[in-house]
Amino acid sequence: MTACSPAPGKSSGSAATPADSTASTGKEIIHGIVSLPADEAGPDHLTHYTRGHWCVENRLHWARDVTFREDDSELRTGTAPRALATFRNLALNTFRLAGRANMAHTRRDLHDRADTFAVYGI
Repeated sequence: MTACSPAPGKSSGSAATPADSTASTGKEIIHGIVSLPADEAGPDHLTHYTRGHWCVENRLHWARDVTFREDDSELRTGTAPRALATFRNLALNTFRLAGRANMAHTRRDLHDRADTFAVYGI
């Protein structure tokens, strides 16, 4: 897995990528402002950092939304949203520690079972 956070600095850049993964007849220009020095803001570096961002989105946020329907939560004030996000992260990481790959299936499988935290020896 790649690192998910860019290094600090100052610069901007753009990258050209094929517009479609099946056809390389066109290209898409993506412009961005980043906090990197110019030597670290080339297309290869920007692609690396963009993919690093999406590793967080795909591995954590998407899993929390699909498994726990986090985006549908109506908790918006105080510390409740942060506290529940912490508990959701604890649950997802517990599932991963137990060797489970499908988080939604694992959640349904372990619902109301005493062995949910057996991986921690509890």
